[in-house]
Amino acid sequence: MRTSTRSNVDPFIVMDVMEAARAAEDAGRHIIHMEVGQPGTGAPQAAIRALQDAMAAGPLGYTVALGLPALRARIARLYGEWYDIDLNPDRVVITPGASGGFILAFNALFDSGDKVGIGAPGYPSYRQILKGLGFVPVDLPTATEHRLQPVPSDFAGLDLAGLLVASPANPSGTMLDRAAMGALVDAAQGAGASFISDEIYHGIEYEAKAVSALNVSDDVYVINSFSKYFSMTGWRVGWMVVPDDHVRVIERIAQNMFICAPHASQVAALAAMDATDELEGNMAVYRANRALMLDGLPKAGFSNIAPPDGAFYVYADVSDLTDDSRAFAAEILDKAGVAVTPGLDFDPVRGHHTLRFSYARSTEDITEGLARLAKFMAER
Repeated sequence: MRTSTRSNVDPFIVMDVMEAARAAEDAGRHIIHMEVGQPGTGAPQAAIRALQDAMAAGPLGYTVALGLPALRARIARLYGEWYDIDLNPDRVVITPGASGGFILAFNALFDSGDKVGIGAPGYPSYRQILKGLGFVPVDLPTATEHRLQPVPSDFAGLDLAGLLVASPANPSGTMLDRAAMGALVDAAQGAGASFISDEIYHGIEYEAKAVSALNVSDDVYVINSFSKYFSMTGWRVGWMVVPDDHVRVIERIAQNMFICAPHASQVAALAAMDATDELEGNMAVYRANRALMLDGLPKAGFSNIAPPDGAFYVYADVSDLTDDSRAFAAEILDKAGVAVTPGLDFDPVRGHHTLRFSYARSTEDITEGLARLAKFMAER
């Protein structure tokens, strides 16, 4: 049976690394996981209790396509708490994870063949979702002097239908300040390009609060998720904020593509939003881990790193060590028992020379992982 040309998307390399790590563990090895962008913690206890109560009260069926009204209202209130934005809950759409939000946004905003700019390095699934839907991803190679974030000159004259940015970014953890975000929004809108802001790592910041694109303009799409700060990766629930006149557009697409986000996950997500003490306890772990990484990686020999303002990653230039990051990552897994992600996932052109290290796991694991990396590098 034939397959479509649209199905010819690249593999998500970090998932291949996870599979190699799993095979090593099945063979009896203890692997330190620095490859996966997943909190080592589970959903907040309040979320689990809320779902238990809801399941005991009766069956959980479909919700309306836009999501539970109480959850949409609570998310709108979050924008007041975090960004001092008075957000109409009607503009909030609950999605099956941030991935579902991207699918809805891309289908709402772009036509077949439209070009969409994405920063490189960047989250690899942006590129593959766009390709799979018949759009054309355009990598915008970012520069270290711009902290691996795009700037308006990167897409001048490219005739883009859209621009997608992430702050904090994956894999670099770097953030856009208000001036930089505003310049990108203004340039995109001036060129007639739709602006999408991936804010999935908001809440996981260290030196300053992340700026939302909604701080700059209402005429943008914002996508977020409960996977990272709220520690609910496997629950597959996220949200998007869209302009008033796009709500019905998104609703029609969501009705047909997804019906709704999982009801159970929405119930849990609502309770998770008020689990402040537990969530900030997770942040204390990330802060401790980040400090360990910024001290330990250079000592081990990984000294050329991007400044991680948020998220839980360190992106390292290893061009002085290898010109094949995938083989280097495989060597580190084999000899050190530490799983890391080659940069090819994030930058198909320059990723041969980079690695991403995640510090989302326990502090004990990070300490052990750094010790193994130092030993590996000393013996290499």
